[in-house]
Amino acid sequence: MRILVTGATGFVGRHLVPELLTRGHEVVTASRDARKATSMPWYDKVTPIVFDLLTETSNPTLLPDSLDMAIHLAWPGLPNYKSLFHFEENLPASYFFIKRLVQSGVTRIMVTGTCFEYGMQEGALSEDTPTMPSNPYGLAKDTLRKSLEMLHRYHDFNLQWIRLFYMYGPGQSPNSLLSLLDAAIDNDEPVFNMSGGEQLRDYLPVEEVARRVALLVGHPECTGIINCCSGQPVSVRQLVEQRIAERQSNISLNLGYYPYPEYEPMSFWGVPEKLDQVLKHEP
Repeated sequence: MRILVTGATGFVGRHLVPELLTRGHEVVTASRDARKATSMPWYDKVTPIVFDLLTETSNPTLLPDSLDMAIHLAWPGLPNYKSLFHFEENLPASYFFIKRLVQSGVTRIMVTGTCFEYGMQEGALSEDTPTMPSNPYGLAKDTLRKSLEMLHRYHDFNLQWIRLFYMYGPGQSPNSLLSLLDAAIDNDEPVFNMSGGEQLRDYLPVEEVARRVALLVGHPECTGIINCCSGQPVSVRQLVEQRIAERQSNISLNLGYYPYPEYEPMSFWGVPEKLDQVLKHEP
């Protein structure tokens, strides 16, 4: 298939593109930063276009012809989850961009959502759990999904909404927890300041997230909301201690230095029911 990937140089995109290429797909990559795109190891194997979601959505000349599918990862402004920017700018830009794709004949649309669509609900969260977003980012993503479901009533296209949970790995934000920990270890700092670490989260390596997303490309029958997660609760402290052990470091943890984020529940994880069914039949 000929697949457009927006946000191709982002955290997930940079890993997804080679997964798609390995599976024999022709990939068109869209990203804002042409220089960053040229630095990607897969650059000479794709058709690259420079595309800024917020300024060029309405320009039809930027949309490539003969696309079979679009995977929409682009979402500027992260990790600032509390900015109104998400539903004032990102939401309408994404909606009208996807609508234009559908109107141009693209019959398969995949969009990445977020576990923040669930809001402050705790425990095991399934694909059928009602959404209750409590920050602008979660609200914008949840509203985009509902808007696309409404659009589907008027245009015939296949929609896969990939709800992402927590990820880690190469290319993650330098301000993320494990990146800060790695920097502290690299700098031979004796102590790492963090929260109490008792939060339970659902983590996957970003490479595995990319593999699962690419896998779903081959399963158009798997539609609607699809939780992309491990299904296993892991404490933040456990994740940090695991990384320290992997790095063979003696750095000490200063637990409780930072307060727990008020925009996240203390304990939640995903139930990947649909993905489990897909993975069950994969080698």
